[in-house]
Amino acid sequence: MIKIFWVEDQFHWIDRFKSILEKANFSIDSSPTEEQSEIPKKDNQVDIYRFEESARHEINQSIKNRAFKLPDIIILDANMNGDNDAGLSLSKLINKVWSQVPIIFLSEHSGTSTEEKVFENTQTRDFIAKHQENIEKVLCWRIKALLRATSMIQSSRHDKDNSLSSDKQIKQGELTIDLVTWNVYWYGEKLMNPKNIQRPLAPTPRKILRYLVEASPHPVSTLQMEEKLNLDRFNYASYRQHIKTLRNSFQNTSSVKQLSFSELCAKGEGIVTFGDDGAYCWKQIKS
Repeated sequence: MIKIFWVEDQFHWIDRFKSILEKANFSIDSSPTEEQSEIPKKDNQVDIYRFEESARHEINQSIKNRAFKLPDIIILDANMNGDNDAGLSLSKLINKVWSQVPIIFLSEHSGTSTEEKVFENTQTRDFIAKHQENIEKVLCWRIKALLRATSMIQSSRHDKDNSLSSDKQIKQGELTIDLVTWNVYWYGEKLMNPKNIQRPLAPTPRKILRYLVEASPHPVSTLQMEEKLNLDRFNYASYRQHIKTLRNSFQNTSSVKQLSFSELCAKGEGIVTFGDDGAYCWKQIKS
């Protein structure tokens, strides 16, 4: 279910699209799980505003209301109640207040100077002509495509935020490697030597973990790791032993999680064995 913020002043367009927008499947998950498929689908929430003033009031009120749930997408008409710039004016406000919410114009003024002004002066993502063949399907296709693109952008930003966060630390999900002290933290708990929990991890396993995380999601072979560590005597047997030490160290933390670290590795997350060529890789833990 998604939330749609729709500003449209003409009843016949509201009557034509409202039920379609409520019932449409805008899910961007192309392969839902069996459990998800069994959950009864709820109608989309379509909030309709017939006047620019009422829409503007709702947007401004949302700033004061912390419980307000942002819409997933906004549909605007360009010309409302005789004002050719009503949609343009609203879109400028939305860009300031709800900058992350994508805007689609659904208008009878496609291909005119109105569309040109909208794209030149706002962050509008699409402008759809009302009078076209299969407009109902076209609108739903465009909304779904825009939701998918927005999701990809947000996912990319999240991955970037959770990767290298500064020159003093590496952070990915709940894993943090302090590059000044070389301490490693998992869910905020410092990793210790599994053979002596009073001592921190030895330097080599910590460096190996760093190089695995930096290379993620790509694997690091024994030869590649030997070059990074600049060690004279490093082979697959020693690589495997250091990986075992790391896994045991993660396993010994007291952080409350649904699965132990060894179970996460077994299902392809955390420190994962890659192929038969003596390689390992770090796969980010799924929340």
